[in-house]
Amino acid sequence: MQVKTNIMDYPNISIIIPVKPGGAVRALDGLRRLTYPAGSFEVLVAEGTCPSRQRNIAAGKAAGDILYFIDDDSLVDPAALEAIAAHFAAENLAAVGGPSLTPAGDSVLQRSFGMALSSPCGGGGVRNRYRKSGVLRETADHELILCNLAISARVFREHRGFDERLYPNEENEFLERIRRHGLRLLHDPDLAVFRGQRVSVRAFIRQLFGYGRGRAQQILLGGGSGPAPYVPALFLVYVLSLPFVQGTVYSVPLLCYLVMCVVGAVHAGTERKDPLPALLFPLDVAILHLSYGAGLIWGFARYAGRQRALPQGEATVRRAKEFGSGDGW
Repeated sequence: MQVKTNIMDYPNISIIIPVKPGGAVRALDGLRRLTYPAGSFEVLVAEGTCPSRQRNIAAGKAAGDILYFIDDDSLVDPAALEAIAAHFAAENLAAVGGPSLTPAGDSVLQRSFGMALSSPCGGGGVRNRYRKSGVLRETADHELILCNLAISARVFREHRGFDERLYPNEENEFLERIRRHGLRLLHDPDLAVFRGQRVSVRAFIRQLFGYGRGRAQQILLGGGSGPAPYVPALFLVYVLSLPFVQGTVYSVPLLCYLVMCVVGAVHAGTERKDPLPALLFPLDVAILHLSYGAGLIWGFARYAGRQRALPQGEATVRRAKEFGSGDGW
């Protein structure tokens, strides 16, 4: 990443990382290679069992002008903080983020998951969260992801932070909420982190099921959504109905879906020059859609008409690096 700017006064940036109790924070290795002035950023690690609450508690203890949220395995570009500071210096905006890319060293299975998430027929409208595409642009929550998201500390506190009843999708609800107040969001495709994809099919299913459940909770809490999230749920209902409905015509949508997956696999494998993951692509896309659809339906069934309580317990926040400390932390 090349940052063409002269930042006269480097704003203080608080990097916030949630982690499970006793979990490793692999992101620290990358953060030690940051080229931002060492005295102008701090690193807070929030340990707990509810990431949205952990992030809120850490944000309350943060002293930076900008809050940069990453995950415990986000590999950050050394020049990332300069890019973030330049955006906030030049633009009157509330948040900026970039994609989460699949490392080249991931297994074939993991690369196939990343290929599905970043494709038009897999990730669809949210695919730019998982691929580097286009130029710097104004955006909405569909292109931003919480493992790589910088938010103005003032805006975050004025708008009461993340809704702790949500996980995942807490960033989507927050970003949509502040956008309704006229605040600007940016997507910078060059502001990318690398994160390994799930290591098994079971973990991938759980991931997408959780995304669907989180979207249902967000909608029920008034977060709003277009029609796109409902498509996987309708597809799941359609697939489950196939054994009970006779007729060739009823199978035509399935045939079209399979053709779409095969064409998508050829395109993705050719574009990335990585044919082995493309062989798994059609299966991964089907798993993605069916798991997300199941999560959405389960979320509506589980939470519709119920008041979800706020999570209990505190997060333990430690400063892995403080403002003013130099290199070698």
